[in-house]
Amino acid sequence: MTLRYFLFVALFAMTGVVRAQSAQDSVKAAVNLLFTAMKNADSAQLVAAFDDSAVLQTIVVDSAGKTMARSYPVTEFAAAIGRLPKGAADEQVRMETLKVNGPLAQVWAPYHFYYNGTLLHCGVDAFQLIRVKGVWKILYIVDTREKGLCD
Repeated sequence: MTLRYFLFVALFAMTGVVRAQSAQDSVKAAVNLLFTAMKNADSAQLVAAFDDSAVLQTIVVDSAGKTMARSYPVTEFAAAIGRLPKGAADEQVRMETLKVNGPLAQVWAPYHFYYNGTLLHCGVDAFQLIRVKGVWKILYIVDTREKGLCD
């Protein structure tokens, strides 16, 4: 093997790694845009983080003990966040799993949600994102919410 061949192979391999990291970093940035908008009580920025066809759901257990998904319109969520004082909503996430395949990305992120500095609940956010015209947008979020069981 010549040095030139080795350098070519090494450069090609590094280019693939950089491209993969770049896609993951851009997905993380798209998800973090949502949490920045929440913390800033910026409803316009929050709406901008989502695709036009986005779906928001929370897993709940009703009074009869039945588990179900409750849906919320993005505009309703954004309006509620926009009414909060700046800095009141602070959702801290740990993006544990992030997968990208072309225009589709998936993120699994345990979180702790603080309201005015007090831990309100924790759980997991599961995101699906779509890349449209080179920009990642949140297409779907489903989350769990636990009270009192947070670390």
